[in-house]
Amino acid sequence: MREVPTEEVIERIRLENPWWNTETIDSDVKKMRPRAYLALFLKLVEMDEPRRALILMGPRRVGKTWLIYHAIQSLIDGGRDPKKICYVNIQNPLYNGLSLEKLLFLACEAGEMKPQDNLFVCFDEIQYLRDWEIHLKTLVDSYRNVKFVGSGSAAAALKLKSNESGAGRFTDFLLPPLTFYEYLDLLNQTDLVKINIYDGKEKRADSFSVQEIDSLNEKFIHYLNYGGYPEVIFSEQIQSDPGRFIRGDIIDKVLMKDLPSLYGIQDIQELNSLFQSLTYNTAGEVSLENLSQKSGVAKNTIKRYIEYLESAFLIKVVHRVDRSAKRFQRATRFKVYVTNPSLYCALFKPVGPDDNAIGSLVETAVFAQWFHFTSEQLYYARWKEGEVDIVHLDSNLKPDFAIEVKWSDAQASDPRDLVSLRRFCSEHRNCSSRVTTRTLRNIIKLPELTIELMPASLYCFILGYNFIQSKYILRAFETRPR
Repeated sequence: MREVPTEEVIERIRLENPWWNTETIDSDVKKMRPRAYLALFLKLVEMDEPRRALILMGPRRVGKTWLIYHAIQSLIDGGRDPKKICYVNIQNPLYNGLSLEKLLFLACEAGEMKPQDNLFVCFDEIQYLRDWEIHLKTLVDSYRNVKFVGSGSAAAALKLKSNESGAGRFTDFLLPPLTFYEYLDLLNQTDLVKINIYDGKEKRADSFSVQEIDSLNEKFIHYLNYGGYPEVIFSEQIQSDPGRFIRGDIIDKVLMKDLPSLYGIQDIQELNSLFQSLTYNTAGEVSLENLSQKSGVAKNTIKRYIEYLESAFLIKVVHRVDRSAKRFQRATRFKVYVTNPSLYCALFKPVGPDDNAIGSLVETAVFAQWFHFTSEQLYYARWKEGEVDIVHLDSNLKPDFAIEVKWSDAQASDPRDLVSLRRFCSEHRNCSSRVTTRTLRNIIKLPELTIELMPASLYCFILGYNFIQSKYILRAFETRPR
């Protein structure tokens, strides 16, 4: 069997690194607006200490390679020698059978560099190399002047291997689907929300205002249907048939390729059927017992499938607390959310502002913003007489805010429809309360507590904005009006 000539490999590496000659990335990529995560990612790229490789992971089609190219352009614009920046796509068949170290040497030969130089080296789709984590760990230990970045679409595989072998050598960076703020930012339409800055102080909820809530809501509905993935929001052709793109390029490849190869799943149809059921019922409460009865699949198998889907960043499981905010030792029931509401649109159909499914998708969208930076402290409360959609527990496991997600002005503003929220927050005096609405913004002052009303679209915008821009993770948008 003929081997690929070294000259062909070197020539391919040169083609993947046009900035060695042009000092710029491809013009088609350069003209695209960077994801708002670029500044956070670049900060880790430029960090010299502690000396670690950076692992960029995330679902398929969220713009990881796009982010890498924009980071490369930022390094060049910041004065980094473009001939010291190297990108290699491991997925290319020309690289089959080559170790990361061999690829590093060939890249250095192609670019007339030395492995001892101060280099930036990115191995894209790194999960296609067997035992990549062992190879990369060795490189980090051996070449102290090189900043290594590994990235890939099989988020579950990357995270598993990174945790197993990369302790002290790898830093993980998760790039999730777009937040509502990022969606508007890429479309250059963040001016739909006015942001008032007060002497550099944190951006609280009252710093944001909307003049045309109907215009913002129109974009919000579009975000629910098509807003999770950069390529989708710019393509009317894909939006006309989102199922073909998102199902084919994202869902099917994860369910039929990534997860089976990682976990040895034999019955792919079972996994696919479960995911479709969970997506259709996003934001709903489920139980292993009920899922097992409906599918005919053993509970232990269902539990493993849910863990696999969560590790692939397709779904998120949220657990329950009771009225006293106590967690259940044995979680028999829980809620499941898809990580971006556009997955629902891809599998079923786009929704309008008055469709039956809109309430569940709005709740899913609110959770999707939170998942970007915190989820372990997020719960929902349910007891015999009532339920609260979102409860956050602080470091002392005490509730510090609770949210009821609604897509209605009348229902959200009527205290008689907020009995569960009122009871829960009254029992926990330091717990602030908020209710999302369709268009209404107001403050309801009751004898036992004050409830802030805010349009769901604006609330989602604030969550995304504060994480990217201000990074005041919790206190930036939790007011204490009492």
